[in-house]
Amino acid sequence: MDSISVRQLRTESAAVWDALAESKDLVVTSNGKPIALLSAVSATTLEASLAALRQARAQLAVAAMQQCANETGADRLTLVDLNAEIEAVRRELPPER
Repeated sequence: MDSISVRQLRTESAAVWDALAESKDLVVTSNGKPIALLSAVSATTLEASLAALRQARAQLAVAAMQQCANETGADRLTLVDLNAEIEAVRRELPPER
């Protein structure tokens, strides 16, 4: 995937838009590290593109939670243990108004 720097985005915007039209996706970098994605869309594909991006983010979040559970042993908790954890957290919450 092609990348551009924040500086290029600021100073060479016309060239960036041309590159985006050609490659469809660009990684924006700051100090050599990726910080954002630019993705070409049209009026007809905007909503579908946003939905796909949100779905991908949700899948990444679920995978991260599963990995954390595996690393901490939470994936081996029984239903009784899970319910006890939930109840303990609820007791620590402030009462609802």
